[in-house]
Amino acid sequence: MIKKCLFPAAGFGTRFLPATKAVPKEMLPILTKPLLQYAVEEALDAGMSNMAIVTGKGKRAIEDHFDRALELETKIQGTQKEVLLKEINAVCNNATFTYVRQKQMLGLGHAILTGEALIGNEPFAVHLADDLCTSENDSVLTQIIQVYNKYQCSIVAIEEVPTDQTHKYGLIAGDLVDNTNDTYRVTDMIEKPAPKDTPTNMAIIGRYILTPDIFNILKQTKPDKGGEIQITDALLTQAKQGRVIAYKFKGKWFDCGSIQGYLEATNYFAKQQGII
Repeated sequence: MIKKCLFPAAGFGTRFLPATKAVPKEMLPILTKPLLQYAVEEALDAGMSNMAIVTGKGKRAIEDHFDRALELETKIQGTQKEVLLKEINAVCNNATFTYVRQKQMLGLGHAILTGEALIGNEPFAVHLADDLCTSENDSVLTQIIQVYNKYQCSIVAIEEVPTDQTHKYGLIAGDLVDNTNDTYRVTDMIEKPAPKDTPTNMAIIGRYILTPDIFNILKQTKPDKGGEIQITDALLTQAKQGRVIAYKFKGKWFDCGSIQGYLEATNYFAKQQGII
């Protein structure tokens, strides 16, 4: 059973400056709820209660958000606004939060490795909060946990992207192992390739199940040309041993790391709630 979910949340969020100069990008709201709260709620829905968050300098708002605000609760107690804290208080009551700081921004692989002390020697989920997903039935994390239960190896969620967008993502190539369930055994992975090096248009979306040996692999993974340690390079080591499965999830994905995706998510949820 997957009990822990790791949330890399140390990035600067430079695409959203100046808003992210003082506000963590993970705390940017879709309507009234921060991206990271959507992420934690998805993990809770998938049966995980231990939330391990990799933060950085200037991210104190994350810890404050996932804590009780007794003065505020007292202020609005007995008013119509009291219900507005119901969801976040339920999250605080049902989850345990642990934190570690990533002292240098050296890539997603480095962020995951920084979280090793919070995870230990067990399989775990990784959730990137700016990849916001919604589905009619099971959440994406729930779906990939089900795939993990079948294959007992690392799992990555994938989505087809337009060919002119492939340079923005990590991409996979693989052999179809279950055509009724869009499941592939990964044979190759590459991070943000040039168009000539693009293996497919199947992009890795920010949901993973990782086996604990990934930590030792990350320790041996060399930085790329930009000095960053990429999780795709570490996963490729597992993939060469046939130990990575890619799953084309069922649901709708918003790339909230981009302004366009953020606006699309805001409009979608506003329509879902009848606001517009």
